[in-house]
Amino acid sequence: MSSTATKRKSTAGAGVASKKARTDNSHEAARALVSEILANPDAYAIPERDEDVRKILIELAEYARALEGQNASGSAGAPPKSKEQLEEAAEKIRRAAHAGIKKQMSWKPSCKTGGAKWSYDGICPDPNVFGVLMGLDGPPTWKMKKFTVNEFDELMGEITSSARYSELRLTGTNVNARWSDTGEFKFSGTYGV
Repeated sequence: MSSTATKRKSTAGAGVASKKARTDNSHEAARALVSEILANPDAYAIPERDEDVRKILIELAEYARALEGQNASGSAGAPPKSKEQLEEAAEKIRRAAHAGIKKQMSWKPSCKTGGAKWSYDGICPDPNVFGVLMGLDGPPTWKMKKFTVNEFDELMGEITSSARYSELRLTGTNVNARWSDTGEFKFSGTYGV
């Protein structure tokens, strides 16, 4: 295409409904009221009649309760994940962690004694998915937990790597697992021959 040619306007979106999530209009008056109050808090005129003030307070309270319900369910109206969806998401994280740990397992002199260190940082925003990943019955209730190397191998799959005519594997007695409510997690341990 030459530099003098004009570009045509895309018609890909013409006539197609917007894919944006539809908003809940049941609290539109409360949303407008919040915007109006926050736009100029000092100049907002407070109604003189008690009934009008009571109506405003009830609208705001219902809106706050609806927001609490959305927040408690995770996201606005998102249904909870099925067991299969949780397992599928956990498997993706498991594969990434397995590959990330294996990538760190290279030959070092400390491999001879089984003291070479590895550490893997990851993110799992859904605590239920992390619970499935770690073989728990629900979201983790701990911030840090030690798993034996055998338990960790059962959860993640056996992690081995070849280096210098040797096979490297996880060593030591424990693998440390840390979990944060923000969804960040960290695994750390040792490896060697």
